[in-house]
Amino acid sequence: MNILIDNRTGAPIYDQIFTQIKGLIISGELQENASLPSIRALAKDLRISVITTKRAYEELERQGFIYTLPGKGCFVAPKNTELLREENIRQIEEHLTQIKRLAAAIGMKKEDIAEMLDILDE
Repeated sequence: MNILIDNRTGAPIYDQIFTQIKGLIISGELQENASLPSIRALAKDLRISVITTKRAYEELERQGFIYTLPGKGCFVAPKNTELLREENIRQIEEHLTQIKRLAAAIGMKKEDIAEMLDILDE
């Protein structure tokens, strides 16, 4: 697992870790029940605080992407298709919001956007 931290972005480090691991899980690069590096090991590899890594893992677990077995570590949770579907819908909504904002800035209408989607669909 290769996690890259970019200090130039405005994103908090824990969020960068969370987003990258979540992406690896959703893409299938991290398989169900695969073990993740320990919180301490990942913190050491990334040269960051254990607290930061712990926060990322806690968020992954809270959202159902990983599970923890006391004394054994953290593992990729079995894929919940409904959870993945909701995550993808959320991402689509974010992109559509950005498209709407960009379109409004140049006076583009909904019909023009729909036409672009139709062209892309061909």
